[in-house]
Amino acid sequence: MHRRFTHEAMLEITAYVQEELSQKSRVSFEVLNPECSQGSYAGEEICIEGVKYLYRGYKAWTDLAELLFCRMLTPRLIDEKIVLLCFEQLNIEESFHSTKGKEEKYGVDSPFFQINKNEEPAFLLPYKYALKNVKIEAKKRVLDLGVNSADEFHLIKELLSEQEFKQIEFTGIDYSASAIDFAQKRFPEENVRFIEHDINKLDDLGLEKFDLIISIGTFQSPNIDFKPFFMSLVQNYLSADGALILGFPNCRWMGGEMIYGAKVPNYAYSEMGMLFSDVIYCKKYLQQKRFRVTLTGKDYVFLTATKIGG
Repeated sequence: MHRRFTHEAMLEITAYVQEELSQKSRVSFEVLNPECSQGSYAGEEICIEGVKYLYRGYKAWTDLAELLFCRMLTPRLIDEKIVLLCFEQLNIEESFHSTKGKEEKYGVDSPFFQINKNEEPAFLLPYKYALKNVKIEAKKRVLDLGVNSADEFHLIKELLSEQEFKQIEFTGIDYSASAIDFAQKRFPEENVRFIEHDINKLDDLGLEKFDLIISIGTFQSPNIDFKPFFMSLVQNYLSADGALILGFPNCRWMGGEMIYGAKVPNYAYSEMGMLFSDVIYCKKYLQQKRFRVTLTGKDYVFLTATKIGG
């Protein structure tokens, strides 16, 4: 027999679920079928056949599952007004965050390489909007730092015509030899090149300037001295009317799921102080350089910068 919640507050439900999960990997409970009152807000009181319920939509339940590091399994209909929900704990050990060493952490045999951000709507749509904002079809030279499997280039290729794509010179840099080998085979086109190199030593490559620089989740690496690196990138590798798309991760990956909220040392919960500090630093610096800057996204915060008048 499963616990049924009708008019109980979310605080009470959350405490129950957390207590159950402290003892087992799954918890099931019955709640009002969200389809009984579509358009209602969470917490609205609804009376059905003389019983009072507090309404919650599936969005509220999936949010709760995510915040408790669970996946919500397929709801089961008990009757027209009641559904059975089941939360299953994620295996937090199944995460690239817990692996050690550069090659093991990001190479083709690593858990990280299984991730395809383009299949996550919370990444795909903000990144797509960012590409539209910078007018990707008009760019001539594009640099991606920390390119890995080149998912960012793949979406660009999908969005542009074949002719538009061929007119752009793409350069991707990453220190993982296996990732670079994979990316090069994925993009055999002559206008796409990949370089195995430490991005801390960009000056060794003798690169020209680019009119779009992309980097997703790379600048927060502990191996990068963030502020000096960022300033050097803008000053030395971005053309006069160039643009930037920077993705700052506000999520973690575990058990096959992208979970909202960045994990930082010494905190058992998500703490976004470092994220906001880095994002605002970049925003202010670029605005001083006469860039128009927008911040979008959720699980990834996208900073998109375009030159004013460019």
